[in-house]
Amino acid sequence: MIEVYVTNVTKKKDSVFLKGELLTLLPTANIHFDLQDCDRILRIESLTSKLLPELVISCLELNGFKCELLTD
Repeated sequence: MIEVYVTNVTKKKDSVFLKGELLTLLPTANIHFDLQDCDRILRIESLTSKLLPELVISCLELNGFKCELLTD
């Protein structure tokens, strides 16, 4: 399962920190920030567990960032 989020993360150091935070919640997930994209995309892929958008959004918001699930 792959989910894509729009964020307001602009700095590499913030993306590295947030990736670490997210990995504590989703240890088997592949997490990637695309800070070059105009929407500052966050992609999360998990093969072993169901992703919970509320958990991801909450994690970023608790750290002072905006995050929204990108839908079709």
